[in-house]
Amino acid sequence: MISSRLFHLWCLFSALLLLSVVGLLLGFIVVKGYPAMGVTLYFGQTAPLDGLLGLAPIWDGIWPACVGTLSVVSLALLLALFPGIGCGIWLAQSAPSRCRELLTLAVDILAGFPSILMGLFGFTLILLLRQYLLPNANTSLLLSATCLALLILPYLAVTTRTALLALPPSLMITAQALGMSRSQTLGYVLLPQAIRGISGGIMLAFGRAAEDTAVIMLTGAVANAGLPGGLFERYEALPFTIFYYSAQYQSEDELQLAFGAALTLLFITAGLFSLASALLHRTTGNTL
Repeated sequence: MISSRLFHLWCLFSALLLLSVVGLLLGFIVVKGYPAMGVTLYFGQTAPLDGLLGLAPIWDGIWPACVGTLSVVSLALLLALFPGIGCGIWLAQSAPSRCRELLTLAVDILAGFPSILMGLFGFTLILLLRQYLLPNANTSLLLSATCLALLILPYLAVTTRTALLALPPSLMITAQALGMSRSQTLGYVLLPQAIRGISGGIMLAFGRAAEDTAVIMLTGAVANAGLPGGLFERYEALPFTIFYYSAQYQSEDELQLAFGAALTLLFITAGLFSLASALLHRTTGNTL
């Protein structure tokens, strides 16, 4: 009885500790970044409308970094989404075999791959392409998105596999007893039931791609590139901007810009998570 109560208190303490740390961290960023929030933070001395429409360059604002972050993360998700979910489905549905064991091991190893090594891989790939195949190849938005896609692909595969394996076996037995084929069972029964777990993996992958700095700083992100000009052009991104401002600042005002950019990245991430949760709630409300 005493051990059970101690265990309960330990769990409660751990939960409160987590909430306290998150609250302190968010409060610190809000307090530090709020004074910098304003039109000047995003557009500098450029007229906001000209900056939004790309009619004038923005040299001292973070609006190009906001657009660059959304571009590279969206492209990375687009590249990784279907292979990641497909790999997770195959790992969950295929019969035990040597190939499945090797693929599971490869996914687990890739999930623990340090992001700086992934960035180094992308940078080395460009050097090889430039030397042997494409002399004009350079770091770019597409290269960053490809490396980020490789980084988040195992998150999508593992969460999809886990969500499908967590379903009760009776679902598949009942569906097949009703005459459904394997693909019909997967499409009409299993995937709708596992959508919450899969969506959680997508949001986790998005957050992982949005916050990573090591990959993009070696594969295409720069300090002043303006709005993204194309897939094969360099770009700005908020994580790299935060790193650049905090590493190169000469005054407190410049350091505050880093906190303003961090708060902006927090708002963007929270906004997209909220949007994804609302879409998920609407989807599951229609399917369950």
